[in-house]
Amino acid sequence: MPQLITDLLQLLLGLSVPAAICSMLFAGLALRQEGGATFEMGGKFQRWIVWTAILLTIPQILSWFAAYGFQTTQPGGITSPWLNTMATAFGDFVQQIVVARLLPIAAAFFVLKAVLDAAQGHSPIGSVIAAIFLLSAASTVTLMQSWNDGSQFATTSMLSSVWNFLAGTILPEAAGLAVVGAIVNFARNRPVGAMVASALGFLSASALWRLLQVMVSG
Repeated sequence: MPQLITDLLQLLLGLSVPAAICSMLFAGLALRQEGGATFEMGGKFQRWIVWTAILLTIPQILSWFAAYGFQTTQPGGITSPWLNTMATAFGDFVQQIVVARLLPIAAAFFVLKAVLDAAQGHSPIGSVIAAIFLLSAASTVTLMQSWNDGSQFATTSMLSSVWNFLAGTILPEAAGLAVVGAIVNFARNRPVGAMVASALGFLSASALWRLLQVMVSG
């Protein structure tokens, strides 16, 4: 394999994590555009999450092709000085600009948007959720890296772990917030049915998914 192609592949591998962080930034922006509290099925938010998983599992994807005889990578780092400098510069840019400055600034603007939404009588929840997501983007990428099992099917395994984390951690917390919202609405003599139904739906999402699997396989 020509050395330039090998260096480009090594560059791609080296930039996978910084690119995944940028992908999470775009996911946070798309989350607010799609409503914040909810997101469109097949919308931009989901696509950016999938791209994050793909970027974090590029070595495993390449190993899948290598199993069929396609030589994709060779051991060693980048030998080309200018490509090595490019990789270092991009990684430093993501850490020093995107993570340290751009993500907090974007989250701060969403907090301001939440205040403006509340002032206009709209729900600020969408902007607040987007702000929280952006502030935790870098740590979310680190968490997703821990879900990489190193197998040839690491991408789908990581996405399955994302679903398990959503169903086992995020949804129960969302159910608790829905219960609090129901209590507040009850104290203010407002309808509570939607909040209670949302809490029950959040708590039973995983069970409904398993039930659907059983029905299809049975």
